[in-house]
Amino acid sequence: MEKLLLFIKHNLSAIWAIIEWGNSVLFTMIYSTTLERILPKVFKEFRHDTYTFRRLIPDDSEQLYELIKEQPVDDLEFFHPHAFDLRSIKKQFNVRAFLMMGVFEGSSMIGYFFLRFFANRKCFVGRLIDKNHRGRGIGDVMNKIMYNIAWRMNFRCLSTISRNNKLVMHSHSRNSHIKVIKELQADYLLVEFVR
Repeated sequence: MEKLLLFIKHNLSAIWAIIEWGNSVLFTMIYSTTLERILPKVFKEFRHDTYTFRRLIPDDSEQLYELIKEQPVDDLEFFHPHAFDLRSIKKQFNVRAFLMMGVFEGSSMIGYFFLRFFANRKCFVGRLIDKNHRGRGIGDVMNKIMYNIAWRMNFRCLSTISRNNKLVMHSHSRNSHIKVIKELQADYLLVEFVR
């Protein structure tokens, strides 16, 4: 099923939009109350002394656009949660099953992470940290927030990772929660983050 969804997402955008709309409706009906209850608790529990982690709002669209635009092209080669133009970012806030979160140093956004929920109790995670702020423990806090939101909602927490993405492969080599589920086409792995 994951292979089919990945193919549709990357090759059949009109069909993907319909799937995402239907999924958002189901997710909102079934799980939105639980998410709203869990989210503040997780943000309060997992913190960093220097940075603020919070849910993004539509007013954050331009900062997110600038953050993504300022990253090296190579860093975005394997990071495709949605289109990166400003219009698409603003539109992404309407997808209720896509939780957008940010990391801030003061008022400046220096990280972006997300959960893409599916009504079948699976969610996919992803993250991006500004090139000038890596190696400071930000990714660890992002992971704890993403994993704990998923786990506390009783969702499987998944990701697809390219073996060619050396930065992410290196980062996950130290992740004690990762479990490879299966190999996908084009040197991708489907992984699950388990408690």
